[in-house]
Parts: sequence; structure tokens; C-alpha cells
Amino acid sequence: MIPTNEIVSIAVTFVLGLLIGFLVKKLFAVGIILVAIVVLLMAIGYLSPATVESFLESIGTQVPKAISEAKSVSGYVPYDSIVFVIGFIIGLVKG
Repeated sequence: MIPTNEIVSIAVTFVLGLLIGFLVKKLFAVGIILVAIVVLLMAIGYLSPATVESFLESIGTQVPKAISEAKSVSGYVPYDSIVFVIGFIIGLVKG
């Protein structure tokens, strides 16, 4: 018989994967919408390519900090568990 704490651990890992998969899918959709908005604003003349370029350069300076923060958080995510991967994939597909 499987102990209760193992069942809870498996369930939590699955739900965590499910939620992260859902979050990734939603963030990807938001990213696509933001790109479409920027392209539309550039097409009608509200934004210039130079403005977008300078904005992207200023964001690019923050990327190393974001990567280091993501690495520190990744220690809490059980991404090497098959149960997490299954939950993640289901979250991506059904999210």
C-alpha cells in the first residue's frame, strides 16, 4: 500500500505542473497579443521603430537579473518528475 504522504506529494507535483503549464500558455498568448499591439501601433504611426528599439534595449539590460532569479526559483520546481511533466503538458494543452 502506498503511504498517504507519497500520494499527497504526487498530487501536489501534478497540480504544480498543471498550473505552471497553464501559466506558460497564458503568458505566451499575452506575448503574442502585445507584439500584435506594438506592430499595429507602429503601422499607424503612434510608435517609431527607434522607440521600440530603445525600449527593447532597456529591457535587455534586466535580462541577466531575471535569469538569476529564475534559476533560484527553479530549485523549488520538481521539473525532473514525470508526474510534473505530465501535469505541465496537460496544462499547456488544456490551458
